[in-house]
Amino acid sequence: MDQGKNLRGDYSHINDDYTILQDWDAYTEVEHELWRKLYARQSAILPGYAAPDYIRNLARLDAADQIPHFGRVSEQLHAATGWHLVAVPGLVPDDVFFDHLANRRFPVTVWLRKPEEMDYLVEPDIFHDFFGHVPMLYDPVFADYLAAYGAKGVEAIAMGGLKNLARMYWYMVEFGLIMTEYGLRAYGAGMLSSQTETIYSVTDPTPNRVAFDLERVMGTDYAIDDFQKTYFVLESYDQLFDAMNMPMAPIYDRLAEKPAIDPETTLPTDRLYHVHGDADSVIAIEPDGCKEPLSG
Repeated sequence: MDQGKNLRGDYSHINDDYTILQDWDAYTEVEHELWRKLYARQSAILPGYAAPDYIRNLARLDAADQIPHFGRVSEQLHAATGWHLVAVPGLVPDDVFFDHLANRRFPVTVWLRKPEEMDYLVEPDIFHDFFGHVPMLYDPVFADYLAAYGAKGVEAIAMGGLKNLARMYWYMVEFGLIMTEYGLRAYGAGMLSSQTETIYSVTDPTPNRVAFDLERVMGTDYAIDDFQKTYFVLESYDQLFDAMNMPMAPIYDRLAEKPAIDPETTLPTDRLYHVHGDADSVIAIEPDGCKEPLSG
């Protein structure tokens, strides 16, 4: 979320809120073709790994054939959950980002990666932002959560809790997992816009999968240049919305006195989900060690 140095986008014509014109007509046929390749490749691996509601909402967007026009999508999105898409040159400052979310405006980067960047990108581009994030804005509970999350930004900045609140976004918006009637599934934008991490996050036995707990999430460090060592698992998106009704100040105070939790470790109080090479084969392990098989 922080705007640092040497960012890739063009920040020379931004408005006060860092928005710009999308200028959809400026996209070239080469860029539209690259979009089609990215979309086709990524959507092909979603069945069996992505949350069913994400897949349904992605289909509603009807964006497989060309780079989407934000204005047209916003009309449909606003009718569904009250959100709009706003064009930005790339990453924006934290306070600006939180204000957009609190007012149901989702910032989407306008530029598209190069063909040689199909598999790895340092900064989020339009494919990551749109393909990964926008489908979840059609879910009414998740949409309400994201607006409530944005409204927490001012307090977090004032209280020195920005790092803790940012972890909530990283783990539960970019890399969230959820238990569905079909088994463990991914809904986070970070993995759903990545060919390899989508499958890894759901089926690989290596990472920790920990049942969602607000303070646990906000206290856990993360890596930005590798697959995640820990994923947090929801039973329902309601857990996220409900968490935003919790007083944050006491959590910030407690976490300020503790070192960040290493994402490669688990805690005795964690409820863990263990997978066995199959998205539908999951065992939940309670803190007392009791195993509970889960079936889709």
